[in-house]
Amino acid sequence: MSTAVFPALPGLAWSVDKQPEFSTIVRAAASGQETRVALWPNPRWRFKLGYDLLRADANQELQTLMGFFLARQGQFDSFLYQDPDDHAVTAQPIGAGDSATTVFQLYRAFGGFAEPVRAPNLGATLNLYLGGVLQASSGYAVSGWGTATPGVVTFTTAPGSGVLITADFSFYYPVRFAADIAEFSEFMHQLWELKQIELVSVL
Repeated sequence: MSTAVFPALPGLAWSVDKQPEFSTIVRAAASGQETRVALWPNPRWRFKLGYDLLRADANQELQTLMGFFLARQGQFDSFLYQDPDDHAVTAQPIGAGDSATTVFQLYRAFGGFAEPVRAPNLGATLNLYLGGVLQASSGYAVSGWGTATPGVVTFTTAPGSGVLITADFSFYYPVRFAADIAEFSEFMHQLWELKQIELVSVL
């Protein structure tokens, strides 16, 4: 798995499709009653992006995106994608202390659903609060994508019993390309387009 970050380029076109996907086994009896078994507790995300303009001149936009695809070998290698509109949380509850537990998973809430964050952006600001009080960064460590337990906060001292733990942070989606081929088209000299490239999150 790679910690490379998908490049942010100016030629990104509208619209951008974002699809949450679950996997469920459904069995129907002769009476019509169903038994359903959810295989994934959290969704797999699909992103469909298109680029109307990729310049192959000194701006190197074509080379940047095509080179990134080539370096990943299509579907083979995972990487990190930052959704331009959904990449940060503020005052996000991640747990409550019990005077014994020191390890807490980062979460991101969306409406009434919360899912674990496994790729926090460790290069951006990350604040942790105990009972609303900002904690010094020396009092905890946060693991990133590519570690054995990604997106985990480990405190040096267990938070007190009943103390609410909240966090401000930004995050990536760990993804891979959905196909081993990408169709780049040159419509004018040194001007290219990529009508669609699909990313799928890795669980």
